[in-house]
Amino acid sequence: MAQHGHSLEEDLQTMLNATAGRRRSLRWLLAGAASLPIIGCGGSSDSAASTTDGVATGTTGTTGTTTTTGSTGTTTTATGSCSVIPEETGGPYPADGTNSNSSGVVNVLTQTGVVRSDIRSSFGTMSGTAAGVPLTIKLHIVNANSSCAAAGGFAVYLWHCDRDGNYSLYSGGVTNQNYLRGVQEADANGDITFTTIFPGCYSGRMPHVHFEVYSSLAKASSASNRVKTSQFAFPTDICNAVYATTGYSASVRNLAQISFATDNIFSDGYSLQLATVTGNATDGYVATLTVAVAA
Repeated sequence: MAQHGHSLEEDLQTMLNATAGRRRSLRWLLAGAASLPIIGCGGSSDSAASTTDGVATGTTGTTGTTTTTGSTGTTTTATGSCSVIPEETGGPYPADGTNSNSSGVVNVLTQTGVVRSDIRSSFGTMSGTAAGVPLTIKLHIVNANSSCAAAGGFAVYLWHCDRDGNYSLYSGGVTNQNYLRGVQEADANGDITFTTIFPGCYSGRMPHVHFEVYSSLAKASSASNRVKTSQFAFPTDICNAVYATTGYSASVRNLAQISFATDNIFSDGYSLQLATVTGNATDGYVATLTVAVAA
C-alpha cells in the first residue's frame, strides 16, 4: 500500500473544498465515522513469576486496557466483561516438580490419587488427615480469550497450609504427609469444588490458598503446562472468626501482625483475589471465586 503523507488537517480541507459541496462532504464525514470499528479490550500474555513466596516478578503484556499497581506488582488486563486474575508466585512449597524438599524433587502431579475433590487426607502411600474448620472452595473458571466463556475442561491444582501454618511434604513434622493438595477438572460450566479445611495464618502472610490453572486435566501432570499461577485470600473478619476456634491459636497472633497493606503479595491490590465467604465456624464455610485466565 502506498504511504499516505497528508495530515488530517489537509485531508479535511481537501474534502470540504470538493465539488460535491459542503453538505455532501458532511454526509461523507458522518458515514465514515459510523463505519469506524469500536476498539475493545485485547488479551494478555503473562510472563513467569518467581518461585519464592514474595511479590511476583512477572508482568502482563496487553493489547487492551490495563491497570498496574506497585513497582513490581500485578498488571490486570480487562478483556471483555472479565478481568484476568493476577499472576503470583507459587511460593516455595508447590510440590509440582519445580523444586525440591529434603528428599529431592517432589511432584504430586504425577502421583496416582492426586485428582480428587476432598483434599483433607493424604493419598497414595501416605496417611493422615488435616484437622481444622471445614471449608468448601468453589472456583468458577472462565477464559478471557473466549469472551469470558466458561472454561469447561480446564483443571486446577490447589494447595495450602494446614491450621498450624505448615505445608505438607516440606514443613517439619508433616514431610510424611501430602494432604491439602489436589487436582480437579472443571465441569462444562467451568466449576470446580474442593473440600478442605480453613488454612492457618503463618508469620508474614495473610491467610491464602495457592493454585495453578491448566487448559486440560491431561496437561495438569506437568507444571510447564500451567497457564496461570495465582493465590486467593479471605476476608479478615472471617479469618478472625475461624481463628477464635480450637487449634488456631498461633494464627490469632500472626494475623494481628499482618494486613493486606503489608502482605508482600496482596499489598498491590487483591480485589480479584478476595473470595466471597459464607457460613460459620461450627458448620464450616464456603469460599467462592471467579478466576479469569487468558488461555
